[in-house]
Parts: sequence; C-alpha cells; structure tokens
Amino acid sequence: MELNWSQLLALTELRVLLLASCAVIVLVVAARILCKLAIRITSRLPFVSQVVLNLCPPFTFFLPLLGLQGVWAAAPEDTLFINGIQHFNGLAIIGVVTWMGISAVQAFQQAIERHNPTDVRNNLRARRIHTQTQLLVRTLSFFVLLFGLSIMLMTFPAVRQIGAGLMASAGVAGLAVGFAAKPVLGNIIAGLQIAVTQPIRLDDVVIVENEWGRIEEITGTYVVIRIWDERRLIVPLQYFIEQPFQNWTRETASIIGSVYFWVDYSMPLEPLRAELDRLLEKAPELWDGRVKVLQVTDTTDKVIQLRALASAFDAPSAWDLRCYLRENLVGFMQREYPGNLPHLRIADVTRSD
Repeated sequence: MELNWSQLLALTELRVLLLASCAVIVLVVAARILCKLAIRITSRLPFVSQVVLNLCPPFTFFLPLLGLQGVWAAAPEDTLFINGIQHFNGLAIIGVVTWMGISAVQAFQQAIERHNPTDVRNNLRARRIHTQTQLLVRTLSFFVLLFGLSIMLMTFPAVRQIGAGLMASAGVAGLAVGFAAKPVLGNIIAGLQIAVTQPIRLDDVVIVENEWGRIEEITGTYVVIRIWDERRLIVPLQYFIEQPFQNWTRETASIIGSVYFWVDYSMPLEPLRAELDRLLEKAPELWDGRVKVLQVTDTTDKVIQLRALASAFDAPSAWDLRCYLRENLVGFMQREYPGNLPHLRIADVTRSD
C-alpha cells in the first residue's frame, strides 16, 4: 500500500500539528535571539540586566506557548481534542506568566543584595536591607503564586459553579478558613512586621530559648538560627513578635565582654590593670579599643571578686577575647602572685583555762 501524502495532508489534525511544530521551532529560536539581544543591550544597567536574566528562561517558553495558542484558536472547531488542547495550553501560559512574575520579583531581590554586600565588617545597613528585601519578596512571591493558581482554577467551569454555590455560605466558610489559616496568616503578617520594624535581621546575633546563635535564614513562616555548635533552631516568625528575646547586634555589632575572678584580699590591683592593658594591646584583632576596665565588684568574708571589661568588634570576637583574657590573667597571677589566689585561712585559737 503506497503512502498517499496528499491524503495525509488533507487531514485537519495533521495540518494543525505541522503548523504548530513550525510555530514552536520558529518562536523558540526567536525567543532565544531576543533574550541574547536584551542581555547585551541592558548589560550596563545592573537592575534591568538582572530582570532580563531572570525573565529569559520563562520567556523562552512563553513565546512558543503564545504562538501555539494562536494556532489552536485558528484551527477548525471539528479538530480532534482541540478544546482540551486549548485549555491545557492556556493553563501552561498562566503558569509561565506566574513564573515570570516570581522571577521578576526575585530579580529585584538579587539586584538589591548585590549592591549591598554583607561581607564587610560594618554590615549593619546591608543586613537591614537584605532582611527587608527578603521578607517582602517572599511575601510578594507567595501572593503572585496564589494569584496564578486562582486564575488556573477559575478556568475550570466546575470550580466557577462551586464558587457561585458557596457564595451564600461565604460568611461561615470565611470564618472557618480564617481560623484554620490563622498560623499561616499570622506568620505572613509577622513577616511584614519584621520587614518594617526589624527586631531581627539576617546574621544578627540572638539568644532565643537560652540558645546563642546567628540568624541564618528568614523564610515566609519561620526563622532558622544557627547555634554556635552548628545546630539549627527553627522558630516561627510570630515568636519574634510575641516573645522576648535578646538581640546582641540590634544597633551595632560591637559588644562588651566580661571576665570574673575571685582573689584574696591581699592581691594588688595595679599590676593586674597594667597586665590587662598589655594583653589588650597585643590583641588588636579582638579588642576594638573602646572599653578596658578592671574593678572590684563584690566582696565576701574570704575573697574579693574582680571584673575585667573589654569591648570587641562583634560577639565571636568578644567570646575569643574573654577566653584570651581569662587564660592569660590567671596565668599572670599564678606566676607573679601565687600566694594571693583564693585560699582557706585557719586560725589557731588557744584556749586558756
């Protein structure tokens, strides 16, 4: 049986399929060419260039899908499965447009973060901007995704009918949904509050639930705190709105560290102060030069308490500085004044009859 091309080409479905294939090939090539031209044209505009880079992947799908929708719309109504294909293609277009919206929002975040690096010593302003941008972008991305999914669902007639039927009970359903979604909505609102008021920022040093750590990540619903021993503490966003916590880098990363000693009453203080000054001068990478104090802070009937204060650039430096001072001051007292360390005195009382 010989293949009759004229009969095959007479089939409506085959003509539509060939036309769709040609349209996809041409539009994919055209989309890639347009993306390369746009990247080259906007190379000197950092923000626009970032937007173009993020939009190029979804645009490569968007243009062919748009062309396919035109092909399906021009096809005869009696074409096999044409209505289902058109519906599926429309859903794909909505999905790609949603992808483009999220990509554009993320491009804004990436451009802002690139112009505000945090790998500098005084990064307070950069961390503030990163936190605001990240929270706002994630919230906006959530609403873009929600909007896209809603439009997809509304393309199904059954969903529209169900929605119309539920309008009468919208009040009760709204209350039920509100109570059910309270944790999610509460965290979204808390995220907006944190973005505006900023009780915490990325890389802040905090104490939460008696754990010391840094803010590693802020998502749309929770915060990841990297504990000093590499554990991760996951805390809901609402916690930072409703519960008290310590933020050691709220205004500045600088912090004052303290070291306590118990010594005998006979310990001279001036040599200790001189040794504290000498030790701090030898540690410029830890001590920021603002505070250095040695004081008697408490007394008992046997010993006195000394407190050494020294300021550091940040919390990790303060920890290292405290350990450094504690170790070296104890060593100094052991070498120079071993008899003035705490010891127990026993008085020999002779009773006379």
